[in-house]
Amino acid sequence: MTQVSPAAARRIALAAQGFGRRGPTEPGTRQLNLQIAQLNLLQIDSVNVFERSHYLPLFARLGAYDRAKLDSLLFTPRSKYIEYWAHQAAFIPVEDWPLFGWRMDFYRDKYSAQRDTWVAEHGEMLDWLRRELATTGPIAASAIEHESNVRTGPWWGWSDVKTGLEFLFFWGEVATAGRTRFERSYALTEQIVPQRLLEVSIPKAEAIRELVRRTGRALGIGTLSDIADYYRLRTDDTRTAIRELVDNGELLPVTVPGWNRPAFLHPDARIPRRIETTALLSPFDPVVWERDRALRMFGFHYRIEIYTPAPKRVYGYYTLPLLIDDAIVGRIDLKSDRQNGVLRVQSAWREPDAAADASRVAPLLRQIAAWQGLDDVVVADRGDFAADVRTALTVG
Repeated sequence: MTQVSPAAARRIALAAQGFGRRGPTEPGTRQLNLQIAQLNLLQIDSVNVFERSHYLPLFARLGAYDRAKLDSLLFTPRSKYIEYWAHQAAFIPVEDWPLFGWRMDFYRDKYSAQRDTWVAEHGEMLDWLRRELATTGPIAASAIEHESNVRTGPWWGWSDVKTGLEFLFFWGEVATAGRTRFERSYALTEQIVPQRLLEVSIPKAEAIRELVRRTGRALGIGTLSDIADYYRLRTDDTRTAIRELVDNGELLPVTVPGWNRPAFLHPDARIPRRIETTALLSPFDPVVWERDRALRMFGFHYRIEIYTPAPKRVYGYYTLPLLIDDAIVGRIDLKSDRQNGVLRVQSAWREPDAAADASRVAPLLRQIAAWQGLDDVVVADRGDFAADVRTALTVG
C-alpha cells in the first residue's frame, strides 16, 4: 500500500481545497463559480461580528472579491445555488438537489412518525403553511401573517410559523428563495427548483456514492471519518461507498504515518512541492470544520468560543485559524467595527513552536480591512502574537 508523508498529505489537502494557486487580481463571477465547484458547498452561519462565514472561504482562496457578485450568485431568484442541510445549512448547486432526496425522506419519516412532538401536534399549521406559500410565493417568515407568528422565549426563539417552515425545509417541501438582510425567504420547492430536477429520484446508495465521490475530490486525501463528515453521512453508508469507489479505482487506499487509521487518496489529486499562501480561515471552512482532522493533519486543536462565557474564553469570541503555507501557525480574533471604520484585532496568538511571521500577516489584515470597507487596523494587547502583529503593521 502506498505511503503518503504527513507533509505531503497537508499539501494534497490544501491544493484540493483551492490553496496554493496564484489567483486573479480581481476575482470575478467565473472564479467564484469555479471555487464553489471545487468546494461543493459553502456553509452558512449567522454570526456577523467580523463577516458572515459563507464569504470567507472564497476570500481565503481568491483574495479580495466583490461580495455583491457573490450575493448576485446566491440570493437572486432562480439562482444556480440553493440552500439545504448538506454539511450543516449550506449553499449547494441547485443541480445537486436530487442527491439529497433520501435525506429529505429520512427527516420526513423520522419526525412524522414520532408522537408527542411539535410535528405531531401542529399538523394543521403545516397544512396552513403549505396553502399560504402556494398563494403568496416567496416570503420571509416574519412577513407571514398568523396569530402564531410570535417568538417564544429569548430573542432567538422561533415562532410556530418559523418552526413549521424549517421542518418543511428539512423535508424538501419548502426551499429558500434568497435572503434579505440575511433573513430567508421561503417558497414551495416547485416554485424554486426546476421541474426537471424534481422529477429525478436517485436511490440512497447511489446518491451517497456520488457524494462520497465528490468529497474524495474536494478533500484530496482523507479518512473514513473525514469523508463521512463532509456531507454528514452515516459511517456505515460511507464505508460501503468507499469500498465501491476503491474497487472502481476512484479512490486509492494509502497510509499516512501518525494518522493511525486507513486513508484514501483521490487519483487525480495534485501533490504540489509546496503551498504558498497566507490566509485566515472561517471556523466553518472545510479545512478545519472537522476538528479531529485539523488536529491530525495540522496539529491544531480548535474550538470556537462563541458560546463560551467571556471570562472563560481562552483565545476570543471569533478566532480564525491563521494558515501560512501548509501550516496553521496561529489564530486571530477579528471584529469589523463598522461604526468607527476599524478592523479590530481583538487578540492574536501563535501556535506552540510555530513560525508565525507577522510581516506576512500585516498585508493580509490591511487587505481584509479594505475588503470590508474599513480604514484602519487596530490591534488589542491580548495574545502572545499581538505585539508582533502591531509592529508589523506600523513598519509596513
